[in-house]
Amino acid sequence: MSGTRAFVVTSCIDLWASWLVVVAGIMVAAGTAFAKGGAESPAPTPARGPDYRFGGRISRAVLENYLARAVTQMDLLHEPELADENLRMLRNIGAKFAGRAIYAWGREGNQERRFASARRIAAKIHKADPDMILQGCIFEIVSTEVNGIAMPAWLFEEFGRPVEKRSFRYADMLYPNGLFRNKWGRGRSVPDMSRLETRMWFVYVARRYVDLGVEAIHFGQVRLMDHRDRDHVHWRDMMARVRACAAKRARRRLLICDAHVPKGGIVHDGKLMFDFHSFPLRIAEVPGDGQRGELRMGYLDSLFGRSKGGVTPSGWSCKHLPYLVELDNFGVSRHPGTAADDCFVWGYDEICWFARQSGSYRNDWLRYAWKWVREHDANGFLQMPGSRCLAASPDRRRQYRANTASPACPDGFNQEQTIRAIWAADRRR
Repeated sequence: MSGTRAFVVTSCIDLWASWLVVVAGIMVAAGTAFAKGGAESPAPTPARGPDYRFGGRISRAVLENYLARAVTQMDLLHEPELADENLRMLRNIGAKFAGRAIYAWGREGNQERRFASARRIAAKIHKADPDMILQGCIFEIVSTEVNGIAMPAWLFEEFGRPVEKRSFRYADMLYPNGLFRNKWGRGRSVPDMSRLETRMWFVYVARRYVDLGVEAIHFGQVRLMDHRDRDHVHWRDMMARVRACAAKRARRRLLICDAHVPKGGIVHDGKLMFDFHSFPLRIAEVPGDGQRGELRMGYLDSLFGRSKGGVTPSGWSCKHLPYLVELDNFGVSRHPGTAADDCFVWGYDEICWFARQSGSYRNDWLRYAWKWVREHDANGFLQMPGSRCLAASPDRRRQYRANTASPACPDGFNQEQTIRAIWAADRRR
């Protein structure tokens, strides 16, 4: 046999031998898969990163992956002039859940204008990151401006009512006994969920949000709106309608709902009303110079260790529902700059207190708070501050922004890289 021919034959033999080894390996793997549950279910390819996939329902693992990358990004869908900068920052830090992206604190008359820009911004964000969850808010407030908003025919049909040609009626959303009337200023009150007009309003706003691409809704302070709905019959009715709407119209056929729950959550017949819980951090003042703050188990009405469990809307059970804690905004007290051991931190709401600290302390405090929450309650996650309104800033900035200061965002507070680093070091995910 010539050298060339021998080389060819030998090479063919080697190739066949290699192929037999590969085939044998595949057969062994298939046999292993069959032994573990069927040849039609081979072992999945190892994930390259956190799983953000859901549709119709969401698993606890995927939900926690989102909560672990949650940022408060107030006004995200309201700010077309900052849309590119906001998107850049969110992608840089690795955010996957943008909280409070669209809302109305009263001022309902402006919502059509907001919706027009919000739709464009939401589409741009989802083109850049299809996994991003945008959260809308329906808060514990309605104003007389709802009187100018026409009610669509589908809304009457949804509630089995005769179709009328009329606008919403502010007066029909309020507590009949006057409770919380004008609580937020003249013509701005807390709605009563036991009133049909209130439920119709909430369903209307929720559907408008869903049609924009919103996949989560924060429902504010439920307890203010349930004084005539102690068993939450009307709340459950409204929530069921909102979820049914999402099952038909939402991007991934699901709306992830939460609210502030000072009593740890709402459970009826073992079923949780919300997909996750949320609450302010409740920062305790540290005596001494510098107006420092810390987190403590059991401080005031903080949620740590108290999130109730049950069967979630997605069908899985838990002893404690996962939750977010955030640097909340609620104004300035009558004693700014002094300690009072109340929900204000040195006389300021949480985000104002945070914004008034030095840049180095803000960075250190975020590292501390993230670590503290994860170590003291594995069900809790710190929602990072990305953008939030300020009631009192030392330099008159009206919005806290974590962005690195630049010509595109000259009023940035420079926590962007710190948030990115904290999340990058979160090896567990």
